[in-house]
Amino acid sequence: MGNALTLNTHNPPSTRHDETEGDAPSVGFELGHIPIDDYRPMKVVVIGTGFSGITAGIRFRQHIEKLDLTIYEKNAGIGGTWYTNKYPGLACDIPAHCYQLTFEEKTDWSAFYAPGPEILSYLQGVVEKYKLMQYIKLQHELVHARYDEPTGKWHLRIRRPVVSSSNEREIQYEEFEDTADIFFTGFGALSRWKWPDIKGLDQYKGKLMHSAQWDLEGDTWQEGVKDWTDKKIAVIGVGSSGMQLVPALQPRVRKLVNYVRGKTWLSPPFASDKMAAMLGKDTNIEDYRFSPEDIERFKDPVVYREFRCELEAHLNSTHAVTVKGTQAQAEARDFFEKTMKERLAKKPWIADHLIPEFAVACRRLTPGPGYLEALCQDNVDFIPTEIKQMTENGIETMDGKVEEFDVIICATGYDTSYQYPFPMIGRNGVNIQNKWAPHPITYLAVCVDDFPNWFFSLGPNSGVGSGSLLAVIEHQVDYAVNATLKLQRERLKSIEVKPEAVADFDEYLEHYFPTSVYSEKCRSWYKMGLEEGRIVGLWPGSCLHALRALRHPRWEDFKYEKMDGVQNRFHWLGNGTTFNEQNETGETAWYLDPAYVNAPPVPTED
Repeated sequence: MGNALTLNTHNPPSTRHDETEGDAPSVGFELGHIPIDDYRPMKVVVIGTGFSGITAGIRFRQHIEKLDLTIYEKNAGIGGTWYTNKYPGLACDIPAHCYQLTFEEKTDWSAFYAPGPEILSYLQGVVEKYKLMQYIKLQHELVHARYDEPTGKWHLRIRRPVVSSSNEREIQYEEFEDTADIFFTGFGALSRWKWPDIKGLDQYKGKLMHSAQWDLEGDTWQEGVKDWTDKKIAVIGVGSSGMQLVPALQPRVRKLVNYVRGKTWLSPPFASDKMAAMLGKDTNIEDYRFSPEDIERFKDPVVYREFRCELEAHLNSTHAVTVKGTQAQAEARDFFEKTMKERLAKKPWIADHLIPEFAVACRRLTPGPGYLEALCQDNVDFIPTEIKQMTENGIETMDGKVEEFDVIICATGYDTSYQYPFPMIGRNGVNIQNKWAPHPITYLAVCVDDFPNWFFSLGPNSGVGSGSLLAVIEHQVDYAVNATLKLQRERLKSIEVKPEAVADFDEYLEHYFPTSVYSEKCRSWYKMGLEEGRIVGLWPGSCLHALRALRHPRWEDFKYEKMDGVQNRFHWLGNGTTFNEQNETGETAWYLDPAYVNAPPVPTED
């Protein structure tokens, strides 16, 4: 019984040939000539070096053998939005310890809400640690993408700067083509800023800026505004950028006027009460800076893990606020209104123009540390009247009042239509710009039909109203890696989600969001900047719901193409051997490795 090759001589196998049993070789079929695990090379192109692109670079290298990897980044440095944004007061509005990769912890964040430069430094450190720069090509911008059906490859046109041969200071541009077996994009939902739709924008003769295109000279934003002490500044907008700009600039300028078109809820600092309790601090913490003693405590892995997990668990516990008619929503509304009025006690009339009628979380929530307090300062005016137009010297509102300004800053957001500024052509010539009009559709926010071998993160319906966005990004990246492994393992030409699977997910979206507060009437980037309409920015459920949905791919929702000339679905089984057997090298008892063995727990009770 111990010899697997022992024959049963008492019952010898029949030598009778019966064609009806199907044991004759199939006509035209040939065994693969390679071992089952001698995987085909995979060429992967990643677009972007924000959190998505960096995570993709790490995970693809970790899991894909015979990988040819290139990461293209249009900017001159890595970091995505944390590289391009440099405006005063820039910070994350999620607790710093909940805004980091699950596998790369940082214990020495300086503040509960990490400053933008510190987050950029964190990303630069991750790239350096995992040695990704050798795969990254900066100042390389994707300008065209086309899926080639005969080869099953993406053809990508990339633009890059080159120095003029006649003048070293003159920058020209050239384009070249690259190809990819797997195309992964991490464009980001908030990556393409846009000017507000205000009449006369080009008539203004003073300094006009957008928060996402801060262009003042200086190593820091403080240095860039050091001569603004006698200037009058306008900030247009009340999104997260505007809420950070106002308190940052208020002490540094003679006069600041904040123009606010709509209403919004400002939450107390997310999870600050949980953080304060764990650190034994005052619970009335607005924008906490970690002390050297705090950071020293976090060096203990047990203490740090407990701290981080408690914060994330708290954020993940707030999903009920986003559901219509819940007690959590009612309590949040009462609490937010109370705290906003308390913070606006010096100018209580502002609350009438700022506190909304719509539910808490209909618009993206932000704590805005210091914003309401800044509005109450003597050198700040709050203007809720809609802007009519810009003049040569300032701003005119609908009531006919005109104010002159030295500088106008538009903190007015991004293009969230998912209409990319370049063609992406899929199967049968389908352009993603047409596919995603009037609104984008996806399959589980990771891919879409008609576009084989393309996966993405932070695309349509990727955001979460509560919980960890980075955890979602990591799971989206893992999904793409798993699809790539399937393509490589089974030697497939393409993987493409079925249109009926996309339609079913779309139907789920349409039935989920009416149960949420996001469907109420409020202007939000969740709805492509509209007051009403399709929710395109958010996942239909909680953060934890998204992670569970993405954890185990439903391969039956996809259709596949075999390599040219291959008919049998099991051609990838090869020649009946594994690589190590055939080459008499490497481990041939790998299934006994402790990392591979799935040891069951031993019951402690009968």
